[in-house]
Order: sequence, then C-alpha cells, then structure tokens
Amino acid sequence: MLVPAARPETAVEQTDAGTTPPAPDRETRRRRTEAALKPLGISLAGMTTRTATRSAAPSEQPAIRTEGLTRTFGSFTAVDSLDLEIPAGIVYGLLGPNGAGKSTALRMITTLLAPTRGRATVLGHDVVRERHAVRGLIGVTGQYASVDEMLTGAENLRLFGRLLGLGRRRARERADELLAAFSLTGAGGKRVSGYSGGMRRRLDLAVSLIARPPLIFLDEPTTGLDPRTREQMWDVIRSLVEGGSTILLTTQYLEEADRLAHRIGIIDAGRLIAEGTPDELKDRVGSSSLVLTPAAPDDAAATAAIIERVTGRAPALVDQRAHLQTPLSEASQATEVLVALRDAGLSPRTVSVDRPSLDSVFMALTGRPHEDDDNDDGAAPPGSAAPSAPSPSSANSRSSDAKEQS
Repeated sequence: MLVPAARPETAVEQTDAGTTPPAPDRETRRRRTEAALKPLGISLAGMTTRTATRSAAPSEQPAIRTEGLTRTFGSFTAVDSLDLEIPAGIVYGLLGPNGAGKSTALRMITTLLAPTRGRATVLGHDVVRERHAVRGLIGVTGQYASVDEMLTGAENLRLFGRLLGLGRRRARERADELLAAFSLTGAGGKRVSGYSGGMRRRLDLAVSLIARPPLIFLDEPTTGLDPRTREQMWDVIRSLVEGGSTILLTTQYLEEADRLAHRIGIIDAGRLIAEGTPDELKDRVGSSSLVLTPAAPDDAAATAAIIERVTGRAPALVDQRAHLQTPLSEASQATEVLVALRDAGLSPRTVSVDRPSLDSVFMALTGRPHEDDDNDDGAAPPGSAAPSAPSPSSANSRSSDAKEQS
C-alpha cells in the first residue's frame, strides 16, 4: 500500500487557553496507567513502578547493542563508530543537534538502512543477518503520519493488523482494543483526514503497537501537540514501559526527555559524546544557569549579544523562546551580565539562577543550543517509509531486502 504524505492539519486540539493542568498524584497516575494498559492486555499486578530519574533494573540481554556502528554516504560519515548498550524495560532518550546522525542511526537499528561497518543487535538478533526477526520485535512511530488519510482510524488499524498476519476477526478485535486504549473509539469510524494532530499521533502509535512489540521506536512522538495532549502521550509512554516495553525516544523537547527518559545519549557529528541519567548529565556540567526574560521581545537579540560577550557563550532560547538561558562558569558572571544589561538600558523583566537543565547540558556538550529539527541528517525518518518497521508487506522493505541480498 502506498502511504500518502501527511497533509497540513486543519483540525485543532481543544485546550483551555492559558491553563496548565495540575500534575496528577501517584495514585491518580497509577489508576490512569492501569486503565490505559487494560485494553492492551497488560497488568500492573506485581510490577514495581519506575520513575524517569532512576534507572530500571537491566535484564541480562540488552534491548539494543551497537558496536562500532558506522554509516557513510560517499565521503560523508553520518554515524561514526557508535557504541550503545540500552537495557530492556526503560525509556532511552537519544538527543543531538541538527545533522548529528540520529535519524541515520535509527534507520540502521530498525533495519531500514544497512551499516557500512560495525554491527547492531536488537534483543539478541543481528539487524542485517536477522532483519526479518528484528522487524517482528519492533514498532516504529516516525515524525510524519504513516496512516492512510482516506481510510477511517478503524480501517487503518484493521489493514495493518492483516498485513502483520492477524486473521480478519483478530484484526478487528485488536483495532477495537487499541481505539479504546488511545481514546479514539468515537473517532474510529471517521476518516483520518478529519483528525486533529493529537488524534493522528495517537493513531500512529496505536498502529505501531498492533503486534505488541517489546521494543518501540518513537521519533518525535509529540511534535506539534498542545501541552495537554502531550501530557496524555507521556502517560501512554509511561504505561508501556511499566508494562515491560522498551522505548527508544528521540525528541526536540528537552523537557520531555528529562521527564520520561531513564537514560539519555547525546550524539554529535555521528559520535556518542555523553550518556547517563538526566541527573548524571546535569552533574557533569556542574554549573548553574542564568535564565532571564527580556523586558520586550525586541530586546532579545541585543540582550543575547551582551550575554555572549560577558560569558563567552551564546544563550539558548527556552520555554517556547520566551527566555534566554546560558550556563555560568562562576556565579559572579550573573552579576556581570546584569550590570552590562543595565548600562545598555536593557534591564530584564525577570532573572533567575537555576541548577543545570538539559538545555544547559546540551549547550555545554555540543557548543550550540538545542534546535527544533524535522530531520537531523538528511536521511528519511525511520517511520516515513512505513508505518512500522515490522511490516513485512511494505514494498519498500521488500525492495531494500533485494538490494541488501544482491
């Protein structure tokens, strides 16, 4: 089946303007998790709930292992000797600036692109020699909608269920289960072309879960969603991990990685330059950050120039570009910045000195602020060619297999 490119979304998620829902307490979150997992056939009974600030207990066999994984395109090296070992049962966040090689790395691990050198295994299976076995163990949700807009949500799920080998009756049952799990039952009979952005993202994720894969790749899963819908997606991700799944997450929202990921790897120029829990990475930077809000939006550029002159670092735009943030090598730099801004007639509206954030970690390690990136290295995103890497019926998968075997 040819999957049409995603069209500009006309429907808009409804949310209360200017309000942020309060964070649910632990018991509320547990009830929500149990409700989300029940239609998926997963129980929390006897499980230990994990938080993203504490590493999950690793199993004997890692979910993903790469050794010297390399991919070149002519003279350009997109991924350079990448060594990863990702335990099962955690959320692993993979971050990096534009052109870092994240998309190319994911395409190799999900069997969509053969490595030039090195190797990668998924749950013990080699991604080149045993790519069909790997595809049966993973689900992929890419940056772009991979469902057919002319079909209804239920028809999409039933179609992919059949492509993945489910019988007609079981495909229908599985579609109904997933529509209920992702709060799409009422929209299941409507064409996807009328879905909002949040509904499309939930349907995309539901497609990747049809075969209950133990390993799920989420490439920018909440891009373009409003804060409330993003929080709902976070709850789904947490519930999947608490149910035993492993998730490799790429995201343009560093707050998302901070709140969801047990461990984070940062890639730059195709190489893994740092890895650890969010707190370990923050401790590695070791400095506080100056965060300030210019008095007027027009003051932002001049304010940023003064901060860079005093600290030697260009500040990052954070919190939807409302604030400027820069790491401080020593506390006295904050005073120097404020004096320089006052002398220039640019006194900020708000000022704070915060402990390191992932924004400051990212800037300290890569030398540049984190930027939104639709595609980091010119390669097609993992989910753009097919809705789920396990889909053996994809024409793209068959053609790539033929090329690899030739």
